[in-house]
Amino acid sequence: MDAEVLFLLEAPGPKAVASGFVSRDNPDESAKNFFLMNAAAGIERKRTVIWNVVPWYVGSGRKIRPATAADVRQADEWLLALLSLLSHLRFVVLVGQKARYAKHQIEVSRPDVELLEIPHPSPMFVNRAPGNRERLQAALLDLSSRL
Repeated sequence: MDAEVLFLLEAPGPKAVASGFVSRDNPDESAKNFFLMNAAAGIERKRTVIWNVVPWYVGSGRKIRPATAADVRQADEWLLALLSLLSHLRFVVLVGQKARYAKHQIEVSRPDVELLEIPHPSPMFVNRAPGNRERLQAALLDLSSRL
């Protein structure tokens, strides 16, 4: 794979489960925010991969729950397998707080990549306080300038 950027989010939400894949095109507000902000930052999709630190649904079927450190540890082998496939990877972007649980694993397995941390594009973050949208957009613009 030729991707230079891995965006590492938390876990698939109900819309991603329904569609069968994680995508900026999923019909939910987080995906919409992420799609629009990446486009505004000029980050080409073909240069990126989106993955979840826990690549399966963590919830009851009625409601998703936050991923835990234990969930992330269970998913380590899947993340390591993905990282081994990304030979052109330059950046891993930890999207939101839960993705940070994988930080050490990435530092150990891929010391050649730069780790960045950005807020999650969920409406809960973006709409919570004035300036949050701009903070996320600025982080994506910074990434774009480094590509």
